[in-house]
Amino acid sequence: MASLEVSRSPRRSRRELEVRSPRQNKYSVLLPTYNERENLPLIVWLLVKSFCESGINYEIIIIDDGSPDGTRDVAEQLEKIYGSDRILLRPREKKLGLGTAYIHGMKHATGNYIIIMDADLSHHPKFIPEFISDGVLPCCPGWSLLGSSDPPILASWDYSRGANFLTQILLRPGASDLTGSFRLYRKEVLEKLIEKCVSKGYVFQMEMIVRARQLNYTIGE
Repeated sequence: MASLEVSRSPRRSRRELEVRSPRQNKYSVLLPTYNERENLPLIVWLLVKSFCESGINYEIIIIDDGSPDGTRDVAEQLEKIYGSDRILLRPREKKLGLGTAYIHGMKHATGNYIIIMDADLSHHPKFIPEFISDGVLPCCPGWSLLGSSDPPILASWDYSRGANFLTQILLRPGASDLTGSFRLYRKEVLEKLIEKCVSKGYVFQMEMIVRARQLNYTIGE
């Protein structure tokens, strides 16, 4: 599982960016959810902890697709706990695809950088400051927050390996992992990529990287 940073300009450290525009960078986390009632409080707490300890300006946008397990109720409680300026609940009535969830969330994002990630604890927020500074995130196949590799995670990784293998042969995108969903984008870049993309489901992630390469954006992995 690889992380990706997509931008038009060469990668710069967070310190360099702050020198250029002190304290002006803001990071909007898009967090699509479906039946994440138990995971959501923990992933939000970890995100808040990571951002606060690093002094990073942030907001977390939760896009819940009509979860029947009460995820939306939990999100509403988190919004009250952390404040509506930090936690923004922007729900939808039903599952409409991962791609459209990102589009929906980005409409409400006020940051100039966008972080996309999963809410199922497969992506650990403690690496985000390092990710921001140099675009490198050490994640391993089958890794989860609790250190376990149960069959669903491994099955997902097998699927990803097959999808990446075929894509490398057919499209030559210039990135090794096209299915990973832990990414950092400049907001204006993500907006342009979404305009070009036609996919709505999980293949949306793959198309985004292919489109980014076609548009000559820089991809750090």
